[in-house]
Amino acid sequence: MLVIPAIDIQDGRTTRLVQGDAAQAILYAQDPIAWAERWISLGARWLHVVDLDGAFAGRPVHVDLLRRICTLGVPVQTGGGYRTPDDIESGLAAGATRVIVGTAALTEGTALGRFGERVAVSLDAREGRVAVRGWREQTEIDVLVLAAELRTEGVRRFVYTDIARDGTMSGPNVATLRALVAAAGVPIIAAGGIAAEDDLAAVCAAGVEGAIVGRALYEGRIDLASVVDRWSPQPC
Repeated sequence: MLVIPAIDIQDGRTTRLVQGDAAQAILYAQDPIAWAERWISLGARWLHVVDLDGAFAGRPVHVDLLRRICTLGVPVQTGGGYRTPDDIESGLAAGATRVIVGTAALTEGTALGRFGERVAVSLDAREGRVAVRGWREQTEIDVLVLAAELRTEGVRRFVYTDIARDGTMSGPNVATLRALVAAAGVPIIAAGGIAAEDDLAAVCAAGVEGAIVGRALYEGRIDLASVVDRWSPQPC
Protein backbone atom coordinates (compact mmCIF):
# COMPACT_ATOMS: atom_id res chain seq x y z
CA MET A 1 0.00 0.00 0.00
CA LEU A 2 1.28 3.44 -0.92
CA VAL A 3 1.35 6.09 1.79
CA ILE A 4 0.85 9.40 -0.03
CA PRO A 5 1.44 12.79 1.62
CA ALA A 6 -1.18 15.43 0.84
CA ILE A 7 -0.21 18.98 -0.09
CA ASP A 8 -3.28 21.20 -0.20
CA ILE A 9 -2.79 24.70 -1.61
CA GLN A 10 -4.89 27.76 -0.84
CA ASP A 11 -3.74 31.29 -1.69
CA GLY A 12 -0.34 29.81 -2.48
CA ARG A 13 0.05 28.45 1.05
CA THR A 14 0.03 24.96 2.52
CA THR A 15 -3.40 24.50 4.08
CA ARG A 16 -5.52 21.76 5.57
CA LEU A 17 -9.28 22.11 5.73
CA VAL A 18 -11.39 20.34 8.32
CA GLN A 19 -14.31 18.52 6.67
CA GLY A 20 -13.75 20.58 3.52
CA ASP A 21 -14.77 23.78 5.29
CA ALA A 22 -12.75 26.83 4.21
CA ALA A 23 -13.69 28.51 7.49
CA GLN A 24 -11.78 25.78 9.33
CA ALA A 25 -8.48 26.16 7.50
CA ILE A 26 -5.24 25.18 9.23
CA LEU A 27 -2.17 26.94 7.82
CA TYR A 28 1.30 25.41 8.01
CA ALA A 29 4.50 27.41 8.14
CA GLN A 30 6.36 26.20 5.08
CA ASP A 31 5.26 26.79 1.51
CA PRO A 32 4.06 23.90 -0.70
CA ILE A 33 7.42 23.49 -2.42
CA ALA A 34 9.26 23.17 0.91
CA TRP A 35 6.76 20.60 2.14
CA ALA A 36 7.06 18.61 -1.08
CA GLU A 37 10.83 18.58 -0.71
CA ARG A 38 10.51 17.47 2.91
CA TRP A 39 8.16 14.59 2.15
CA ILE A 40 10.37 13.43 -0.71
CA SER A 41 13.44 13.54 1.54
CA LEU A 42 11.58 11.25 3.97
CA GLY A 43 10.86 8.71 1.27
CA ALA A 44 7.52 9.68 -0.29
CA ARG A 45 6.98 7.73 -3.51
CA TRP A 46 3.97 9.80 -4.61
CA LEU A 47 2.55 13.19 -3.71
CA HIS A 48 -1.13 14.20 -3.64
CA VAL A 49 -1.45 17.88 -4.58
CA VAL A 50 -4.84 19.57 -4.23
CA ASP A 51 -5.62 23.01 -5.64
CA LEU A 52 -8.20 24.16 -3.10
CA ASP A 53 -8.73 27.46 -4.87
CA GLY A 54 -9.29 25.52 -8.08
CA ALA A 55 -11.85 23.28 -6.39
CA PHE A 56 -13.88 26.31 -5.34
CA ALA A 57 -13.38 28.19 -8.62
CA GLY A 58 -14.22 25.22 -10.86
CA ARG A 59 -10.93 25.43 -12.77
CA PRO A 60 -7.25 24.87 -11.89
CA VAL A 61 -5.61 27.95 -10.33
CA HIS A 62 -2.18 26.91 -9.06
CA VAL A 63 -0.79 25.25 -12.18
CA ASP A 64 2.57 27.02 -11.81
CA LEU A 65 3.04 25.66 -8.28
CA LEU A 66 2.03 22.22 -9.51
CA ARG A 67 4.61 22.47 -12.28
CA ARG A 68 7.36 23.26 -9.78
CA ILE A 69 6.38 20.37 -7.51
CA CYS A 70 6.37 18.01 -10.49
CA THR A 71 10.05 18.77 -11.17
CA LEU A 72 11.11 17.38 -7.78
CA GLY A 73 11.41 13.78 -8.88
CA VAL A 74 8.42 11.73 -7.70
CA PRO A 75 5.06 11.06 -9.37
CA VAL A 76 2.31 13.54 -8.53
CA GLN A 77 -1.43 13.11 -8.61
CA THR A 78 -3.38 16.36 -8.59
CA GLY A 79 -6.97 17.46 -8.18
CA GLY A 80 -9.04 20.58 -7.63
CA GLY A 81 -11.07 22.17 -10.41
CA TYR A 82 -10.25 19.70 -13.19
CA ARG A 83 -13.58 19.41 -15.01
CA THR A 84 -12.87 19.59 -18.74
CA PRO A 85 -10.46 17.85 -21.13
CA ASP A 86 -8.52 21.10 -21.44
CA ASP A 87 -8.19 21.28 -17.64
CA ILE A 88 -6.92 17.71 -17.55
CA GLU A 89 -4.45 18.44 -20.33
CA SER A 90 -3.15 21.45 -18.38
CA GLY A 91 -2.45 19.28 -15.34
CA LEU A 92 -0.70 16.63 -17.39
CA ALA A 93 1.29 19.26 -19.29
CA ALA A 94 2.44 20.66 -15.93
CA GLY A 95 3.99 17.28 -15.21
CA ALA A 96 1.36 15.46 -13.16
CA THR A 97 1.36 11.71 -13.58
CA ARG A 98 -2.34 11.51 -12.77
CA VAL A 99 -5.18 14.06 -12.70
CA ILE A 100 -8.15 13.57 -10.40
CA VAL A 101 -11.51 14.73 -11.70
CA GLY A 102 -14.69 15.12 -9.69
CA THR A 103 -17.92 13.38 -10.51
CA ALA A 104 -19.35 16.74 -11.63
CA ALA A 105 -16.95 16.59 -14.56
CA LEU A 106 -18.62 13.41 -15.76
CA THR A 107 -22.06 15.00 -15.83
CA GLU A 108 -20.59 17.84 -17.88
CA GLY A 109 -19.51 15.43 -20.57
CA THR A 110 -15.81 15.10 -19.83
CA ALA A 111 -14.66 12.00 -21.72
CA LEU A 112 -12.05 10.05 -19.77
CA GLY A 113 -11.35 7.14 -22.11
CA ARG A 114 -8.50 8.73 -23.99
CA PHE A 115 -6.63 9.54 -20.76
CA GLY A 116 -6.55 5.95 -19.51
CA GLU A 117 -4.54 5.48 -16.30
CA ARG A 118 -3.64 9.17 -16.27
CA VAL A 119 -7.03 10.09 -14.81
CA ALA A 120 -8.78 8.99 -11.62
CA VAL A 121 -12.25 9.93 -10.41
CA SER A 122 -12.74 11.49 -6.99
CA LEU A 123 -15.56 10.02 -4.91
CA ASP A 124 -16.23 12.45 -2.07
CA ALA A 125 -19.03 11.51 0.29
CA ARG A 126 -20.82 12.45 3.49
CA GLU A 127 -22.62 9.56 5.21
CA GLY A 128 -22.37 7.54 2.02
CA ARG A 129 -23.83 10.25 -0.26
CA VAL A 130 -21.75 11.94 -2.94
CA ALA A 131 -20.87 15.65 -2.68
CA VAL A 132 -19.74 17.67 -5.71
CA ARG A 133 -18.31 21.06 -6.74
CA GLY A 134 -15.69 21.44 -4.07
CA TRP A 135 -17.88 19.48 -1.61
CA ARG A 136 -20.34 22.37 -1.47
CA GLU A 137 -23.25 20.59 -3.18
CA GLN A 138 -24.67 17.51 -1.49
CA THR A 139 -26.46 14.91 -3.62
CA GLU A 140 -28.53 11.85 -2.74
CA ILE A 141 -26.34 9.60 -4.91
CA ASP A 142 -25.09 6.52 -3.10
CA VAL A 143 -21.30 6.35 -3.39
CA LEU A 144 -21.27 2.55 -3.74
CA VAL A 145 -23.83 2.60 -6.54
CA LEU A 146 -21.99 5.37 -8.36
CA ALA A 147 -18.65 3.56 -8.10
CA ALA A 148 -20.12 0.43 -9.66
CA GLU A 149 -21.74 2.44 -12.46
CA LEU A 150 -18.58 4.38 -13.26
CA ARG A 151 -16.52 1.21 -13.36
CA THR A 152 -18.77 -0.11 -16.15
CA GLU A 153 -18.13 3.17 -18.01
CA GLY A 154 -14.38 2.57 -17.95
CA VAL A 155 -13.14 4.43 -14.86
CA ARG A 156 -9.92 2.73 -13.79
CA ARG A 157 -9.22 4.21 -10.36
CA PHE A 158 -11.05 6.10 -7.60
CA VAL A 159 -9.83 8.46 -4.90
CA TYR A 160 -12.32 8.21 -2.04
CA THR A 161 -12.63 10.85 0.68
CA ASP A 162 -14.91 10.58 3.68
CA ILE A 163 -15.66 14.30 4.06
CA ALA A 164 -16.93 14.07 7.62
CA ARG A 165 -13.56 12.65 8.70
CA ASP A 166 -11.22 14.60 6.45
CA GLY A 167 -8.81 16.72 8.47
CA THR A 168 -10.30 15.56 11.77
CA MET A 169 -7.86 12.72 12.60
CA SER A 170 -10.86 10.83 13.98
CA GLY A 171 -10.03 7.57 12.23
CA PRO A 172 -11.01 6.23 8.79
CA ASN A 173 -14.39 4.78 7.90
CA VAL A 174 -13.15 1.24 7.36
CA ALA A 175 -16.57 -0.36 6.86
CA THR A 176 -17.37 1.92 3.94
CA LEU A 177 -13.90 1.40 2.50
CA ARG A 178 -14.37 -2.37 2.49
CA ALA A 179 -17.74 -2.03 0.79
CA LEU A 180 -16.35 0.44 -1.74
CA VAL A 181 -13.42 -1.80 -2.65
CA ALA A 182 -15.90 -4.62 -3.32
CA ALA A 183 -18.32 -2.41 -5.28
CA ALA A 184 -15.75 -0.58 -7.38
CA GLY A 185 -13.70 -3.49 -8.66
CA VAL A 186 -10.78 -1.16 -9.48
CA PRO A 187 -8.00 0.33 -7.31
CA ILE A 188 -9.09 2.68 -4.52
CA ILE A 189 -6.97 5.36 -2.85
CA ALA A 190 -8.43 6.36 0.52
CA ALA A 191 -8.41 9.69 2.38
CA GLY A 192 -10.03 11.07 5.49
CA GLY A 193 -9.45 10.61 9.20
CA ILE A 194 -6.08 8.84 9.23
CA ALA A 195 -4.29 9.78 12.45
CA ALA A 196 -1.97 6.89 13.40
CA GLU A 197 -0.16 3.83 12.10
CA ASP A 198 -3.04 1.66 13.32
CA ASP A 199 -5.30 3.57 10.94
CA LEU A 200 -2.94 2.80 8.08
CA ALA A 201 -3.06 -0.87 9.01
CA ALA A 202 -6.85 -0.77 9.01
CA VAL A 203 -7.23 0.86 5.60
CA CYS A 204 -4.57 -1.42 4.18
CA ALA A 205 -6.51 -4.46 5.41
CA ALA A 206 -9.61 -3.02 3.72
CA GLY A 207 -7.88 -3.59 0.39
CA VAL A 208 -7.01 -0.11 -0.81
CA GLU A 209 -4.15 0.67 -3.16
CA GLY A 210 -3.02 3.75 -1.26
CA ALA A 211 -3.73 6.01 1.70
CA ILE A 212 -3.53 9.81 1.56
CA VAL A 213 -2.27 11.33 4.80
CA GLY A 214 -2.35 15.04 5.59
CA ARG A 215 -2.75 16.57 9.02
CA ALA A 216 -1.28 13.58 10.87
CA LEU A 217 1.98 14.06 8.98
CA TYR A 218 2.08 17.83 9.37
CA GLU A 219 1.49 17.60 13.11
CA GLY A 220 3.93 14.76 13.72
CA ARG A 221 1.50 12.01 14.67
CA ILE A 222 2.77 9.79 11.88
CA ASP A 223 6.46 9.54 10.92
CA LEU A 224 6.56 9.30 7.14
CA ALA A 225 9.98 7.64 6.91
CA SER A 226 8.82 4.89 9.24
CA VAL A 227 5.51 4.17 7.54
CA VAL A 228 6.92 4.32 4.01
CA ASP A 229 9.44 1.63 4.94
CA ARG A 230 6.78 -0.41 6.69
CA TRP A 231 3.93 -0.30 4.21
CA SER A 232 4.96 0.57 0.68
CA PRO A 233 7.26 -2.33 -0.21
CA GLN A 234 4.83 -5.09 0.74
CA PRO A 235 1.18 -6.12 0.47
CA CYS A 236 -1.04 -5.82 3.53
